[in-house]
Amino acid sequence: MSMIPDDAMVVVADGESARVFRNIGRQGVLTLRQDETVTFKSLLDDGPSGHAPPEQTEKQTDEATFAKQLSHHLNRGALTNAFTDLVLIADPQTLGQMRPQLHKETVKRIYAEHAKTLTNESLHDIEKALR
Repeated sequence: MSMIPDDAMVVVADGESARVFRNIGRQGVLTLRQDETVTFKSLLDDGPSGHAPPEQTEKQTDEATFAKQLSHHLNRGALTNAFTDLVLIADPQTLGQMRPQLHKETVKRIYAEHAKTLTNESLHDIEKALR
């Protein structure tokens, strides 16, 4: 992978949670610091975007709802200039559910995108996967 910019936001997500990091390294050195963890919020009052197929399980609905909530969280960050560069890492299902929800300003800031499941990996292993 190419060099991740200084101060880039790195989001590592799956269908249930996301870990948000900053690259605090300088001059091409990747050093991640975890800033927050994002989890489900009020799923009863929210739902996935679009029409859910009738055979979709409750877990799948919750994961789609979380993908929508995470996308909106990232959109707010992009629109308030909370980050300039975004590295988005999520399992393929979550990534696919997020893409249509991302604002054009968020999409412009995506430096790299990877369909991988790394949410439960250690900080060291996440950094290693990004090198």
